[in-house]
Amino acid sequence: MSFAEVRCVSTSTVRPASYNETTQQIELASWDLMCLRIHYMQKGLLFTKPKQEEEEANMIISHLKTSLSYTLDHFFPLAGRLGITKHDDDNTISIYINCNSAGVEFIHAAADITVADILTPTYVPRIVDSFFSLNGVMNYEGQSQPLLSVQVTELIDGIFIGCSINHSVCDGTSFWHFINSWSEISRGSSSNHISRPPVLKRWFLNNTDFPIHLPYSSIDEMFPEKYIPAPFEEKGFHFTRENIARLKAKANSEIETDHNNISSLQALLAHVWVAVTRARCLDPNEETRYLVVMGNRTRLNPPLPETYFGNSVGLGIATAKAGELINRGFGWGASLLNEAVISHDDTSIRSMLKSWMEKPIVPSVNNDWVSNTLTARSSPRFNMYGNDFGWGRPIAVRTGMSDKYDGITTLSPGPVEGSVDIEVCLPVEKLKAIEDDVEFMEAVTVLPPFLQIV
Repeated sequence: MSFAEVRCVSTSTVRPASYNETTQQIELASWDLMCLRIHYMQKGLLFTKPKQEEEEANMIISHLKTSLSYTLDHFFPLAGRLGITKHDDDNTISIYINCNSAGVEFIHAAADITVADILTPTYVPRIVDSFFSLNGVMNYEGQSQPLLSVQVTELIDGIFIGCSINHSVCDGTSFWHFINSWSEISRGSSSNHISRPPVLKRWFLNNTDFPIHLPYSSIDEMFPEKYIPAPFEEKGFHFTRENIARLKAKANSEIETDHNNISSLQALLAHVWVAVTRARCLDPNEETRYLVVMGNRTRLNPPLPETYFGNSVGLGIATAKAGELINRGFGWGASLLNEAVISHDDTSIRSMLKSWMEKPIVPSVNNDWVSNTLTARSSPRFNMYGNDFGWGRPIAVRTGMSDKYDGITTLSPGPVEGSVDIEVCLPVEKLKAIEDDVEFMEAVTVLPPFLQIV
């Protein structure tokens, strides 16, 4: 598809329906600030296009803008910008959301390709990156860039809705809460009603003195060291409910414990971890890690509501020597992941935040650790395939180029209930090695590209 290109039809600004300029500010919490030096989140949904005349197609674009405007009444921070306060007394800065209704960017685009061009290639085609805006934009740039940019790309026989959202404003749970609410309004809810209103008040540790001061004299100091990712390809692997159950049973049978406590997801991730470690041909004594991004809402005591709008995520880390992981098998690897998940509780979350508050440095991707590390992000528990904007449910989920590097694995629910899709980013020779790995591929199912979603 080297001949294909995405062309912009129009660009406009969408503001909350109840638009009014305000001076309201929302101070960023610790979890939000930790995301400042990474890229915007980019998630998108692919739909088949309803049969229609050109005039009706324009009505879909207009309707999406209108329903987005009503949705922003509830999620109005997304229509703002980041604000920065300089504190001369200690030469620091603090960052907040300026809820000024500056607006969300809305791009109407088009590309002369088909849905099949997206779904049938072995690896995710590069043109998918062009279905998203704000490529390469860092979260701290939200002072001048929109906090949310929506690009609706019309294909010959499909529609792709791609959203780029500032990760310092919200996490994946809140992102899909917003998309679920937008689709709810779009497909026919009363103009200004959603079933799950967001909780916009930010959560801070007890006795936190906020705004939180960051040890930078200006935003320019926050520029990360240059990170040049190695060339990689992306491939999605589909796991059915039945195959996941078999992996779970096998993992639990392999561990020496009185309790079969390996979860389906831990078994699945361990299966991927072992296969990638084999494909990478690491030195047997080299350490390999699996970083698992986990939600904190239900792990806190008392828990945060699921509708908490913002960031509430932590990191579980499982570590093993490459040779030991391969020789002892994925059941043992799953037990390491299980330990990492169990240890990520209220006490550890608060301890981590307390330590960070004592030295609030904003992290960024490091060139040194990606070659022996896997990272699991997103979740198969998010409601992705239930997003009907008025012309049917999506047929596929895709992600943009943001924060992708060697070893990123992105989880999403599969199109069939109970199934899971994992998108793996690796150099092409490593992906081919996984495809030739009989043990790994026994658990993978190849689905027809146009599976009917029911």
